[in-house]
Amino acid sequence: RNTDAPFLLVLSYLHVHTALYASENFRGKSKHGLYGDAVEEMDWSVGQIVDVLEKYNLSNKTLVYFTSDQGAHIEEISSSGEVHGGYNGIYKGGKSMNWEGGIRVPGLLRWPGVIQAGAYIDEPTSNMDIFPTVVKLAEAQLPPDRIIDGHDLMPLLQGKVTRSKHEFLFHYCNAYLNAVRWHPGNS
Repeated sequence: RNTDAPFLLVLSYLHVHTALYASENFRGKSKHGLYGDAVEEMDWSVGQIVDVLEKYNLSNKTLVYFTSDQGAHIEEISSSGEVHGGYNGIYKGGKSMNWEGGIRVPGLLRWPGVIQAGAYIDEPTSNMDIFPTVVKLAEAQLPPDRIIDGHDLMPLLQGKVTRSKHEFLFHYCNAYLNAVRWHPGNS
């Protein structure tokens, strides 16, 4: 319906949140248990969406941003005693923890012709950056009556700047400040 008009699709998967789920076609396929199975099914599903964007010639007009709100819930234990809450690679900790495995997540972005394929950015950003980025792309204005903690990511993603605008990133659990990441401008 929107091949000729701007649209926003926000798709929040429950697959890697507890209780974990993977359909029969994906169950038992991953080397990381049920969590890995769920991740593989989610990957397949995102691929289906990208295929539709290709089919309708929307890829060059579409920013795809795939990320998570936290790391894997590594402490999850099934009713049979199996630890199957996920895998955070080299990072210590997981969901609801302030270690890197709990708060550091990848962001995978795709926009052919706008963002260079295969680019790797190792600058601290935040999910708070999604809002101002989408507002800017929509050629709208940020609300002037409040402080917006996020920043438009496009200059960073397009290589127009090399540093994130975030000097500090604060991690809250509910109303409590639990961690701060400092990214000094001179380092």
